[in-house]
Amino acid sequence: MVTKFEDLECWQAARQLVKLVFEVCDEGKLARDFDLRSQFRRAALSSMNNIAEGFGRRKSPLEMIRFFDYAQGSCCEVRSITYVLEDRNYLDLEKVNTIRDQAERVKAKTLGFIAAVRRNS
Repeated sequence: MVTKFEDLECWQAARQLVKLVFEVCDEGKLARDFDLRSQFRRAALSSMNNIAEGFGRRKSPLEMIRFFDYAQGSCCEVRSITYVLEDRNYLDLEKVNTIRDQAERVKAKTLGFIAAVRRNS
């Protein structure tokens, strides 16, 4: 039974995404591109934090879904930024793909949670 946002698989996956993003932000050219690094971090954090905030609004399923929808949108933003990283050769492709895959996992788990909330409302 889920009693706190930390129990949610989508939040746990988003936490892993944040960890990956923050780790690579201190590497090579990306460490010196302060604007892109900041946007990348904020997008990853947004996915995790919107899940937490949405869970805090569980008395209103529509409000909860809205925040989970923001979270999955932030995963798309993370994925989009990875193409800039690839095109600018800021990270090796293996790391870029790891982040893309994790962002996609977060998005899928978040959309799955939204679907479950809709079914139960």
